[in-house]
Amino acid sequence: MKFAIDSSIALKWVIPEIDSDKALLLLAGYAIAVHQLIAPDLFPVEIANALGSAEKSGRIQQGEAVIFFTDVTNNAPVLHEATRLLKRALEISLPTRQSVYDCLYVALAEREGCELVAADDKLVKNLQAKFPFVKSRSSMP
Repeated sequence: MKFAIDSSIALKWVIPEIDSDKALLLLAGYAIAVHQLIAPDLFPVEIANALGSAEKSGRIQQGEAVIFFTDVTNNAPVLHEATRLLKRALEISLPTRQSVYDCLYVALAEREGCELVAADDKLVKNLQAKFPFVKSRSSMP
């Protein structure tokens, strides 16, 4: 099965949080080709930014951001060019008031005809009614 994942799911692969176990199961399925994982090509930038913020704030130890970044990018989903998704992401973003960054993931899942699995509760709450393929982390396989 193919899933678009947002960076918040991949962060759970390296930072223990609620539902990290589910994110790791999704990763394990990807590793043995049970699942296909995809994301827009801004995914590694978002991962780097989130890990840098986590290290600066003390959520993770000094030096772990680079180690965790390597771990995530070694298991990264197949990346799709974000510029090809921007127009649709903007169309989704304006009426929903979600960021274009978040809507790139929605646009990708829509284009690829798959579910978007996100750990961003606000994103799921705001978009699931109009885009039923947007699923929360709690619905991960």
